[in-house]
Amino acid sequence: MGIVSEQPGIADVARGRLSREALEANFADLHPPLSAHEAGIEADRCYFCYDAPCVRACPTAIDVPLFIRQIAAGNRLGAARTILDANIMGGMCARVCPTDTLCEQACVREAAEGQPVRIGRLQRYAVDAQMEASKNPFDRAAPSGKRVAIVGAGPAGLACAHALAVAGHEVTIFEAREKSGGLNEYGIAAYKTPNDFAAKEVAFILSIGGVTVKHGVALGRDVSLEALRSDHDAVFLGLGLGATNKLGLAGEGELANVIDAVDYIADLRQAKDLSKLAVGRRVLVIGGGMTAVDVAVQSKLLGADRVTIAYRRGTHKMKASRFERRLAQTSGVLIRPWARPVALESHGGAASGTLFERTREEDGALVGAGRAYRVEADVVFVAIGQKAAPEALAGAEVQCDKDGRIVVDEERRTSLAGVWAGGDCVAGELDLTVRAVEDGKRAARSIDAALKSKAQS
Repeated sequence: MGIVSEQPGIADVARGRLSREALEANFADLHPPLSAHEAGIEADRCYFCYDAPCVRACPTAIDVPLFIRQIAAGNRLGAARTILDANIMGGMCARVCPTDTLCEQACVREAAEGQPVRIGRLQRYAVDAQMEASKNPFDRAAPSGKRVAIVGAGPAGLACAHALAVAGHEVTIFEAREKSGGLNEYGIAAYKTPNDFAAKEVAFILSIGGVTVKHGVALGRDVSLEALRSDHDAVFLGLGLGATNKLGLAGEGELANVIDAVDYIADLRQAKDLSKLAVGRRVLVIGGGMTAVDVAVQSKLLGADRVTIAYRRGTHKMKASRFERRLAQTSGVLIRPWARPVALESHGGAASGTLFERTREEDGALVGAGRAYRVEADVVFVAIGQKAAPEALAGAEVQCDKDGRIVVDEERRTSLAGVWAGGDCVAGELDLTVRAVEDGKRAARSIDAALKSKAQS
């Protein structure tokens, strides 16, 4: 293969590339909230379709025409209740959901005009009013005397916990991290969730009562599935995923500036002062999903001069949505498709760049195109997906697929009696917050029905 040759550089990684004022402006709300006037105008664009395609496109089946009609009538709290009945994390989903590939893509105005009703922005307008009201609109049923254990305080676990608490059951969530929220707290770009919104939403969900969260408790390390089954009437697994997949290249584990993108985003989200977070001058991100875009854009906002996303297939195959790809490009990120990493290069113990092979597709298979080139970088982020963590099950008889994800039925029941599962740890699901919420909701309905059936028998 021919090689485009350049001399490798020395890693240039530093803190404080931008002032605190510049960082504050860069990480301000990506989509400022709509004003009442703007929301009214946008709501009036809705046709209030019968059998609306936007509802069918929403994984949680929010009644979109109804909540938009309520907004148009000036009933923000009523609209919020319509949303939260279907999706208790409607506030976060309004901020991070890829609406351009879900409800808004299905909007009839998108088909007719290329300008869908801004459903996500209207959803935020409604739910934010409920959050500001500082009152949980749900009431708990009479205590059932049943106890449910939930593993993981991410979107799936929290949605399941809330629905079960409303049904009158006592819920205990076991969470490995110090905070609840899962990827909403640790894994979403900071400019999408400013002002600690993820934590505020968790507090809102838990305000229903009947839910205890035990942080720093990991399944397989501090507690076993068998113990949870013996101490509770039902168990829900919302484990999420484990470590990021590896490139499998020599030096990957030894070079300090080859970094797990998920870990870096978590550090960024928890940082009290972004000016103290180190960023490379030249940043390379390997991957094509939402995480790749998030770490790339945030690196640019932290002051990186040149940020490149390299993806092994064409942009049309990237998991990042069209909006996310456009956001990256308008933020100054270069996307280089058809690029497969074949070697990490280093200088003085630090990665100085990556050698890529150009690729193409032949009959659906990815093949080399016979030429290579080098991309210099001070930091290389790896964002090629996360692996399941079936080892946490510690040999329990829970069926998993070949990738280690848990197999469930339509009601999110696993192969082990009394155990349900949902979210990213489940086989065949989209790794989206809104899908995880739907999993938790479905599992809660099934658990509630099973517990009531058992009580009556």
